[in-house]
Parts: sequence; structure tokens; C-alpha cells
Amino acid sequence: MKNFIGKKFIDFTIPAVMANGSINKNFNFYKETENKNILIFFYPMDFTFVCPSELIAINNRINDFKSRNVEVLGISVDSCYSHNAWIKTSLENGGLGGSLNYVLLSDIKKDISSYLGILDDISGVSYRASFVLDVFKTVRVQHINDFPIGRNIDEYVRLFDAISFYNEYGNVCQAGWVSGSSGIKPSSDGIGSFLKSNYKNL
Repeated sequence: MKNFIGKKFIDFTIPAVMANGSINKNFNFYKETENKNILIFFYPMDFTFVCPSELIAINNRINDFKSRNVEVLGISVDSCYSHNAWIKTSLENGGLGGSLNYVLLSDIKKDISSYLGILDDISGVSYRASFVLDVFKTVRVQHINDFPIGRNIDEYVRLFDAISFYNEYGNVCQAGWVSGSSGIKPSSDGIGSFLKSNYKNL
């Protein structure tokens, strides 16, 4: 994966299955996510094994993301028609159970995955890559998982809280920071005071 931290995420226009189930053949990333924080996550393929657990886990937490002004976008190299079929497939048959409350994008030409450096050369599908963007489309976090390793969705909720906390207060977020923690004043005195009081709890 290339390093995009601190850089603006690329704009693109590709097909998408919208949250209401309709197909938008010309979904423009910048336009559709204006003034939003963004979680854009890549997954290998529809109708696979780890993938439905991740997409359902995100769907179960969609209100947590919406309350933080986060637009969630899933993306794979499948077509929109495959996405639609997978959404409509029952849970017991490995599908998404009939509905999804966020957008699924189709990188069927593989241009975006290739540009980002997350396309597996052998299988021709994307790794489990995630990008956390602020409202300016700046990449604040990027992660990549190998195919068999599912993501912890609660961690992405925490990351948006951490970004918001830093933007508001200027204090940095220590290991294991959670919402409600005080953070660290970014100075020699600040880190010294924090470590003296909290090192056993890290």
C-alpha cells in the first residue's frame, strides 16, 4: 500500500449501489461526500466468507457513524449487479439479508485499487484496506488487512472520535485512548505528567 497519510484522497466517478437499492452509474466521490467525514473500506469480493461479516458489522453500527457525520462507503472490484444480488441474498445463504444502509461502489475496472496499491496481483482483487478521511478529504488513517483477517469496526468509530477530540482540544491521543479520556498535552511537560500518572494503565 502506498502512503497517503496527510494527502487528499483521489476523486473518482464510478457505479454505485445506493443505500435505497438504486444504481447510480456516475457516483462522484467528492460531490456525494461533501462536508462529511468518510470511512471508505475495500473488501475482496461479494459472496465470500469474511466479507459479509464485516459489511453487516458496519451496517449494525451505521447510526454510530452517522452521529459522527461519517459517510460510509464500501468498495470492491465486483459489479453493481453483483452487489445488488448479494444485498438481496438471505443471511443463511451468505448474503447481506435484504438491505444495506450505506453505499457500495464498483471498482470493476480496478483503477482505484491499482492506484492505491491495494490490488493483489495474483487474485486480482483488493485487500481489506480502510481509509479514514476528515471533511477535507485528507487521509488521517489507513489500514490494510490480509484476506483472512476481518476488521474491528468499533476501532473505526473510535478513530473518528480521536480525530474530533484532537481537532477540538489539540491534545494528542495516547495508546488505548477512548472518548472521555483527557489525552496528552503535546509537550515535554505534558507527556512527563501523563506517563508519571498513567504508565501502569497503558
